[in-house]
Amino acid sequence: MSGRTFVALTLTPESPLTDWLSALDQQIARSVGFFAGKPVIVDLSMVQADTPGLSTLPDDLKQRGIRIIGIEGGSRDWPATTGWEWPESPASARTPPTQTRENASSTDADPASQSKNANHPVTLVVEESIRSGQQVIWPEGDVVVLGAVASGAEVSAGGSIHIYGALRGRAVAGIGGRGSSRVFTKALDAELVAIDGFYATAEEMDPACASGPAQILLEGERLVFRALPG
Repeated sequence: MSGRTFVALTLTPESPLTDWLSALDQQIARSVGFFAGKPVIVDLSMVQADTPGLSTLPDDLKQRGIRIIGIEGGSRDWPATTGWEWPESPASARTPPTQTRENASSTDADPASQSKNANHPVTLVVEESIRSGQQVIWPEGDVVVLGAVASGAEVSAGGSIHIYGALRGRAVAGIGGRGSSRVFTKALDAELVAIDGFYATAEEMDPACASGPAQILLEGERLVFRALPG
């Protein structure tokens, strides 16, 4: 193997920052540990040079356990950002969107097909099973896994997650506030399923869907499990 590709989650603060941080706190409370160990890029495209509270944003995020490895948008010349530690990270180059933990191989993706246009979400297709210890993160759209997701593995997607094999690990859909996302799997034996920050552990899942084809969706603030035809 010639190398691995590591990609971070992206946070896009919006004005007013006090409200945005409050919403972030609510998401963290719903999904404890979601950001733990995950690198994050801060995208400043939705704030202005004079946005109140901007100067303390890096410290505000660090206090919440969020590890910043890159900053995009904005300007180093803004008065509010002059005191920032501006990370120099290859992540800002927007490399192909697959992250694997140490000792796990990366998943191939075609960079030519990965448009970053938010109005045209891109589906990431993983043409193999995701092994224990691997983590795939794709905040740009849906993720399709043609194999299984093993216990100890995790798939995170900005949109829906489609798993053609068994889901035995963790599936986190709708990251970034996309509550209409769903999770589909041929065999539901998951450790955890989450949509837009609302989650259910194995003990909380509908036993009627256990080990069978299922879809999971969010209704209000509750995950709903529905069996699918075999």
